[in-house]
Amino acid sequence: MFVVSLTYVCEMSEVEKYLDAHIDYLEKEYKKGSFIASGRKVPRIGGVILANVDSLEQLTQILDDDPFKQHGLAEYEVTEFIPSKTSKELDFLRQQ
Repeated sequence: MFVVSLTYVCEMSEVEKYLDAHIDYLEKEYKKGSFIASGRKVPRIGGVILANVDSLEQLTQILDDDPFKQHGLAEYEVTEFIPSKTSKELDFLRQQ
C-alpha cells in the first residue's frame, strides 16, 4: 500500500484548469481498484491519495497518467507501508 502526497508547485488558477481532468483520472483508478481514498490537504496546498497496488513501479505508471503530473502542477512524494492493523471495514488491506 502507498500514500501519495501531492504538493502544488503552481498557482491555484492553474490547478483549477485541470481539476476536471484530474477527477476523471481519479475515477478511472477507483474503478480499477488502484485507489481507495483521496482528498485535498488543508490548507489547500495539494492532496493525498491512498493507493492499493502491487508495486512502486505500477504506481509510478499510474501516477504518470495524472494530468497534474503531466502538466507539472504538483510534486509527488510516495511512501510505501504495510498495513498490519486496520478497522474491520479495512481488513482486506491487512498484511502479515
